[in-house]
Amino acid sequence: MRRFKVARVSAERCVNCGFCENAVCEVGSAFRRQTAAKTAVGCTGCGACVLACPYEARFLEVVQEERAEIQIKVDGERFAVPEGITVLDALEMLGFKILPFKEEPPSEGEILAPCRTGGCWACAVIIDGELKPSCVTPVREGMEISTNVHEIEPKRIVSGFQGHPVGGVGTPHWVKPVSSLLFYAPVEVACFAHGCNLRCPTCQNWSITYSASVAGHNPLKPEEAARIITFERRMNRVDRIAISGGECTLNRRWLLSFLEALKRMNRDKNARFHVDTNGTFLTRAYIDDLVDAGMTDIGVDVKALHLETFMRITGLREESLASCFLKNEWDALKYLIDRYAEKVFVGVGIPYNASLISLEEVREIGERIASISEDVQVCALDYRPEFRRRDIVKPSYEEMLVVKKTLEECGLRCVLAQTEFGRIGP
Repeated sequence: MRRFKVARVSAERCVNCGFCENAVCEVGSAFRRQTAAKTAVGCTGCGACVLACPYEARFLEVVQEERAEIQIKVDGERFAVPEGITVLDALEMLGFKILPFKEEPPSEGEILAPCRTGGCWACAVIIDGELKPSCVTPVREGMEISTNVHEIEPKRIVSGFQGHPVGGVGTPHWVKPVSSLLFYAPVEVACFAHGCNLRCPTCQNWSITYSASVAGHNPLKPEEAARIITFERRMNRVDRIAISGGECTLNRRWLLSFLEALKRMNRDKNARFHVDTNGTFLTRAYIDDLVDAGMTDIGVDVKALHLETFMRITGLREESLASCFLKNEWDALKYLIDRYAEKVFVGVGIPYNASLISLEEVREIGERIASISEDVQVCALDYRPEFRRRDIVKPSYEEMLVVKKTLEECGLRCVLAQTEFGRIGP
């Protein structure tokens, strides 16, 4: 008897919203209207549906059972593994080290798997000659796997190519509209990368973050994505191209190649390439590579200052990983401002909702940012009821005015606030 993970459905929590049909595993749609006693046929226990369900009606259960073994080949060597598991789990059984984060690109014997929903493709391996995400792909009899992906062009799920009328945290305030009444013309074109390393219960892009190929999105090579969004730039007659998410930095090779392709396809001096990120995956070397690849603007969301708040906002449960990510986003922000303020436009996002973070912690965040630079653009973001936190109340216009004033009292000279009536600020 061996221990395996299988996904179950809570009949009490399930509201038949249908989003599980967009779950990224190959058997995701089979979960719909299952009872708590049932498991979808072919479930590998990947957990993608658990992370995706907005009502937390999916959960993983550990079971002990006998399973037949199948033969697979990994990097030319034959192995026997249990049926009904993911390729990623099989690789872990065979001694590969599975990492949620690493400062440097993974080396031989290591697999980076930050999102676990099949969106970022950082964990992709070559399966029967085709690149596929190992975290949601089931093993099959006779499957041939190669972990040597460094010579093959990366892919990931990217969608939502369109004109964006507001921009993001890294969009300079002078190109942003000041009122919701002016939301009629795009200020940039944007695309959205699927998959994220955080589990924010208030995720505003959750329908993108937690859905991928089963929802009809094909993985794209960097050149393909760059070609699509460059076309959108010309159609919308804007200078700015942005990539957001999800979290776009998880697949390092893909993002760097995407920026390099954008730079080749948009050679005019007015072209701007904007990366919107939570900053948790950024290291000094990664930032250097992004700038070298062509990044001209970046928006970094700092979720909190204190670990307890960070874990509440991000939904992370592993304290050591949350502590690492919290440190990374602050270190990244300081390095960007200290090293690249003259070359790269840097914007900072700060979340606010009284149910998630106190006004006093917002003040502490403002003071810390001001100690790095008083001139950096800061945007207070009104976190609204979304995804798994529909119980919270969206901050009022008056509340966001108080947040803006609080940040300005810290010495910050360029403070914007996102409100129900549009942006207030410079």
